[in-house]
Amino acid sequence: MTEDTDFRDDHDSPWKEALEHYFPEFLSLLFPSIHAEIDWTRRFEFLDHELQQVVGDAELGRRYADKLVKVFTQEGRETWVLIHVEVQGSTDSEFAERMFVYYYRLFDRYHVDVISVAVLTDDSPSFHPDHYRRERGGCVVEFRFPTQKLLEWEPRWTELEASSNPFSLVVLAHLKARATRDGESRKDWKLRVIRLMYERGYGKVDVLELFRVIDWILRLPPALEQEFLKEIYTYEKARQMPYITSAERFGRQIGIELGREQGREQGLEQGREEGIRRGEATLLLRLIELRFGAADQDVIRRIHEADSETLLHWSDRILTAQSLSELLE
Repeated sequence: MTEDTDFRDDHDSPWKEALEHYFPEFLSLLFPSIHAEIDWTRRFEFLDHELQQVVGDAELGRRYADKLVKVFTQEGRETWVLIHVEVQGSTDSEFAERMFVYYYRLFDRYHVDVISVAVLTDDSPSFHPDHYRRERGGCVVEFRFPTQKLLEWEPRWTELEASSNPFSLVVLAHLKARATRDGESRKDWKLRVIRLMYERGYGKVDVLELFRVIDWILRLPPALEQEFLKEIYTYEKARQMPYITSAERFGRQIGIELGREQGREQGLEQGREEGIRRGEATLLLRLIELRFGAADQDVIRRIHEADSETLLHWSDRILTAQSLSELLE
């Protein structure tokens, strides 16, 4: 496997996080008719424990990014919204049955209205389950549920770009993660999505959270990730961001990951810790070069000799310090 394609995507975890942070926006974008039924002036609540009680005692196959949320309708009725995100890259003949089992188990245990929806993120155009049916001897059971197939959003790219809905960025990132396996192409699309995030003018909390989710979905090999980080840092600096940038925040994490990799190669805990520190030092020197220009040998020596706590402190001050000497005080 080449360096350009040496990465593994994790679509399950970022979807879970995005749903937790942007649940109303998720429904507004993908299931607007359901969104219109809910009274968003009342608090909604995630019911992970209740969902675990239902699915934890049955063999239902692989778990996906399932979420259960208690909401109130415009009429004041308590309703539970079950979201099942299909992240498997191929068809699953048992998917509709699993949706039915989740539904009837929730209703049987809690006797509340349940709305089951599915987001299909796989690559198969022909896989589009939206109902489950059994019939024998005149006895018929039929269960239908609304679905969204993300592949069908690809022709709506312009609409997604024009949207102000934060969850549209999650969909954009996912579409390009599925479509691009070449590292350079993916890096270019990742830059485009991140820049679009800034152009929308979101606040600090949203910028950091969305950056985290997009970064998670559009994974890059380490070398390309560093190139991406450098370009984003330059972009954020040009826009004069009034807070510690997402690029710096994630840059520190990249330094830690690089250090862990060096430590694994040495096979020793001491080597791992030293690898982390070296990764942090290397990243800080890159940030200094972007902010203040190339460092002299004395500064390089100080940084390479500094401990991890000091390096983290300097990294935190990289945007606020007016000079290199002020940074290293």
